[in-house]
Amino acid sequence: MRMKRRLCKLCTLFCTGGGVYVLIEILARGRSHWSMALLGGACFLAIGAINEYIPWSLGLLWQMLMGGGIITILELFVGLMVNVQLRWDVWDYSNMPLNLWGQICLPYSLLWVVISLAAIFLDDWLRWKLFQEEKPHYKLI
Repeated sequence: MRMKRRLCKLCTLFCTGGGVYVLIEILARGRSHWSMALLGGACFLAIGAINEYIPWSLGLLWQMLMGGGIITILELFVGLMVNVQLRWDVWDYSNMPLNLWGQICLPYSLLWVVISLAAIFLDDWLRWKLFQEEKPHYKLI
C-alpha cells in the first residue's frame, strides 16, 4: 500500500507540473509541444525533491537558485534530444543572448529561477494538503 500511495503522489505531482508548464508555454508563446509536459513534470518533481533531501532550513532564495539550475540543466538535456537529435524544433534560443547551442540561454535561466518560486510553493502546498506531509515553512535566505 505504501508503494501505491507513493506512486499516486509522484503521478499527481508529475501531471501537475507538466500541465502547468504547458499552460505557461501556451500563455507565453501561444503553443506548446507534448514533450514539454514531460519536461515540466520532471522539473516539478526535481524541484519538489529539494525539500525531500535538503533541510527546510535552506532559504527560499537558495531553493529558487537550485530550481532554476535544475530546470536549465533538464532543458539543455531535453533540448539536445528533441531539437538537435530528433530535429523536432520545439524551441530555438539561437537569437537570445548568451545561449548554448540554441537550447538554453541566460535570460530564460533567470526566468526559471523566478518561476521556481511558484513551483516550490505549489509543490509544498500539494504535499501538505493532498498527502499530509509537513506544513510548509520558509525563510528567505
